Amino acid sequence: APDALGKLRLSPFVASLSKHERARGERNGLIQASLAPKGVLAAFEAGCENSAPFVTACTMKFLYDLFPLLLFFAAFKFYDIYVATAVAIVASFLQTGLFWLKHRRFETMHLITLAVIAVFGGLTLVLHDDTFIKWKPTLVYWILAALLLASQWFGKKTVIERMMSAQVALPAPVWKRLNLSWGIFFAALGAVNIYVAFFYGLDLDAETRRGIWVNFKVFGLLGLTLLFVVGQAVFMARHMQHKPENGESVIDRTAK
Repeated sequence: APDALGKLRLSPFVASLSKHERARGERNGLIQASLAPKGVLAAFEAGCENSAPFVTACTMKFLYDLFPLLLFFAAFKFYDIYVATAVAIVASFLQTGLFWLKHRRFETMHLITLAVIAVFGGLTLVLHDDTFIKWKPTLVYWILAALLLASQWFGKKTVIERMMSAQVALPAPVWKRLNLSWGIFFAALGAVNIYVAFFYGLDLDAETRRGIWVNFKVFGLLGLTLLFVVGQAVFMARHMQHKPENGESVIDRTAK
């Protein structure tokens, strides 16, 4: 299991890094090492100090994607849901704008999150009703689920394969299963968010229920996603195909 997880630990990050950051990781041998049979151990052996900049880039990317959520949580704890919503809107605009300034491109996830938080967060502030902001995670998850599930039947490649095929070699049916499982997972997360936001703890006061939902949004949804990623990593490792450096296929190498 540790080797299996090691093969894929960096893959989601690698897919979203800039060309410069990705090239730096390849030069240091970290990307190849992270997909090699020895997993994380090989990654450390491959780079040590030389791979540190690439690892830092992966970590910063992860934190950068999370910072609107973390600011939302901090603002809620120190103030209230409405200040937290305003902070999340501003943070999402900054996140999208700064990403464009650095990379001269937009990330689909940033744009989807920004659009939903701008509309539903704005309604929350204008109408002073937190119902709208509670719907925000569900809408984001359901939009992602719709995109993933639509790609199961439309297009040459699924969304997951387009994102990760440059770093991971898998049989076509496995890409389909991965894509389908992510689509179902996101759809389920959206439904769970609705339950926690509007139906859990109906006997509690409104402020307590609001606090439960915020904690679930920050820690529950993130925790469930991380657990799902671990499960998917193990599944992918079982079906991963090695890409020989000299371009010959796995079958050719086996025949030799």
